[in-house]
Amino acid sequence: MLKKVDKVLAALGNIKAMERLHVDTFTENMISDIDGDKIAESREGQLYITIEELNGYLFLETVILSGINIKTFKGGTLTFFGVEEDFVLKSDTKEIESDYSNVSNRFITKITFDINQKEIERIENRDYKGVRFDFKKKSLTLNMV
Repeated sequence: MLKKVDKVLAALGNIKAMERLHVDTFTENMISDIDGDKIAESREGQLYITIEELNGYLFLETVILSGINIKTFKGGTLTFFGVEEDFVLKSDTKEIESDYSNVSNRFITKITFDINQKEIERIENRDYKGVRFDFKKKSLTLNMV
């Protein structure tokens, strides 16, 4: 019933009704074609990573797929809870914003972190129990896959 009302309102030019009816296939395609390896997940979301090198600098490219809208202008931190000791990565960019897909009702967030070879080896050797992404006053906790 409400969908029919939205269709009528959209036909009359109501912008909010048009937005509710819009099917976001672009973001949904990004969600279904995520590059990288899934290293952590929980009920709150999933974390995928790839390691990139550019002119001798190493970067950890992450994709967070979750039901949480991540939006900040202060960056975030990714904490790996190690078996013996933890290590923390700070986001390379300060402005982070999620893309929303109304098809699957999920958010996809791409974040880049500076990383060194020792930290890469710890991730590849699975020398961690869990991962937490902190932004603003919120956090997203994930367990190793």
